[in-house]
Amino acid sequence: MKTYKFKLYSSKRNKKLHRQINIAGSIYNHCIALHRRYYRLFKKSLRAFSLSKHLTKLKKITKYSHWNLVGSQAIQDISERISRAYALFFRNLKHNIKTAPPCFKKIRRYKSFTLKQAGYKYIGQDNSIIIQKQKYRFFKSREIEGKICTVTVKRDSLGDIYIYFVCKNGENKILARTGKSVGFDFGLKTFLTASDGQDIESPLFFKRNSSAIAKANRRLARKKQGSANRKRMKNDLCRLYKKTANQRNDFHWKLANKLCGEYAVICMENLNLKGMQKLYGRKISDLGFAEFLQKLEYVAHQTGTTIIEVDRFFPSSQLCSCCGQQNHQMKDLRIRKWQCSCGAVHQRDRNAAINILNEGLKYL
Repeated sequence: MKTYKFKLYSSKRNKKLHRQINIAGSIYNHCIALHRRYYRLFKKSLRAFSLSKHLTKLKKITKYSHWNLVGSQAIQDISERISRAYALFFRNLKHNIKTAPPCFKKIRRYKSFTLKQAGYKYIGQDNSIIIQKQKYRFFKSREIEGKICTVTVKRDSLGDIYIYFVCKNGENKILARTGKSVGFDFGLKTFLTASDGQDIESPLFFKRNSSAIAKANRRLARKKQGSANRKRMKNDLCRLYKKTANQRNDFHWKLANKLCGEYAVICMENLNLKGMQKLYGRKISDLGFAEFLQKLEYVAHQTGTTIIEVDRFFPSSQLCSCCGQQNHQMKDLRIRKWQCSCGAVHQRDRNAAINILNEGLKYL
């Protein structure tokens, strides 16, 4: 399965899509209310099939006739998505995992609706798509390969609309290749410390743009509620956040392609990123380690590179990469350089990267 994302041309007709997304948001809130009422009365969750049948009857009533502007499969997808969310919530409760049930959403913050087999027609030659008898054109940056399974219409915080095509395509099996191996240790000052010395510095895009974001927030706070100036200033702030996210995304993809093109085996530590986020907060979110690992695994699958994850409890920083002796003093993160009893002098992160490489190669 592969997803293609394209931006829609700006046009007055896009108001119809905005209205359909708003209607999808009101249907979502209605379904949440029905789920809560049903559980309050019968002490059990509402099935997706029963909910879909009820929504079909509601569409015939004059009060809810405007729901017909949204495709029937989009409404069905909303009920299925809510049912999956409730199933996950009850499963988490069963395993004593603290989580929140699905809740109401503001209509203006509701983002998307999904069409499955019906409700749309893709026209490849004209880089356009027909949704609910209305034609929309998009920026076709590349060809769509495979059979289209679902189409999702999504808007961002700026009000721009994107089309997501989820396609099913048979891919050739790529065999693992031979070549250079490397171990990487994640860091805060250095994004990746490599066992061979080719380190990747931390870009920290949010920190770079933080002064502009703070200034935009101050200007927004001074604007009058509901005014056109406030709306304009809010869009400027959203553009800054979007710019930061795009910079980080671009850095991750380029780095993933570079590493997979250079190395045949990449060894990394399986870190507890949620725990690190509690300790270091904004900096971990700014670096985006989890997003980078997802992209790296995807590119590695395409190129035949092998990704090996070393267990998070492996004492990579405490072991001497020369003799293997363990130094328990290295649990203190303030110690950046140390000397082993065998005479070897180690820089903390470089030594950890070498140990991760040696441990990862044992898994092959």
